[in-house]
Amino acid sequence: MSEMPATESLIDRFVRLLTVERLEEDYFRGIAAPGARGHLFGGQIIGQGLMAAAQTVAPERVAHSLHAYFIRAGVAEKPILYNISRDRDGGSFSTRRVVAIQEGKPILTMSASFQIREKGLSYTAEMPDVPGPEEFKNEIELNEFYADKLPVRLRTYLAENRPVELRPTIVRAPYVHKPMEPQFAVWIRAKGPMPDDPQLHRSGIAFASDMQFMGTALMPHGRGFADPDMRCASLDHSVWLHEDARLDDWLLYVSDSNWSGASRGLSHGKVFTRDGKLVAQTAQEGLMRQIGSKDGKSR
Repeated sequence: MSEMPATESLIDRFVRLLTVERLEEDYFRGIAAPGARGHLFGGQIIGQGLMAAAQTVAPERVAHSLHAYFIRAGVAEKPILYNISRDRDGGSFSTRRVVAIQEGKPILTMSASFQIREKGLSYTAEMPDVPGPEEFKNEIELNEFYADKLPVRLRTYLAENRPVELRPTIVRAPYVHKPMEPQFAVWIRAKGPMPDDPQLHRSGIAFASDMQFMGTALMPHGRGFADPDMRCASLDHSVWLHEDARLDDWLLYVSDSNWSGASRGLSHGKVFTRDGKLVAQTAQEGLMRQIGSKDGKSR
């Protein structure tokens, strides 16, 4: 697959990033994120893997859950190969296994389930009472406001123009380092209109679900994902997609954590539309090791 044209908009590039290329039966390729360096963002692998799996099921079946393990750190500058195994196609559900591969080695394994649309008994938790996104600064604005408190390298990273805008409702690390209750909420939205493809938006929500998430388990310790003496990485990640929602409309991503220990932390999340509908839930366990407590060189 060729590189993205420089004239493409940020959202066009995001859509192309999620839209994997079919190479042959059950093999797909996802492009590298333009301009990315270092380790591959976990949400990119999840989002691309879900899009690849969706191409192997009937179009009337939509993704409703995924469960992923991050095995190795991916390389951001290289494309990813996705191999799909068609485990089962039942009367209502289809199950797929996904292996993401770089340089001949698996970097992620994932199971995903798809279901025909049907009605049933319905109940949902209420959205927290949080002011709207207009009341909060986005990451670029926070980066500028706290510029004198951030290392140059981190400040440069946070200043990058990403396709999903984040507006945290609480200021925490890396901007403020102090112990806090492990409860966090952030408004998220794509920075422009996206195509009317429900699966694309579901994969986009899965992509964004890995943003600002693991830091919740670090809040009681007053630490941040980017602290120089911390080694942090996603270990596993789950997403349940309850209903259709648009990533180019504001969504409230609420997370909490009730445990950390053994150099790991566990967080749970809920995604609400602006009018209060619960459309997705998430869970993630991550590595949060203080360098020096072990050798800091491996998981």
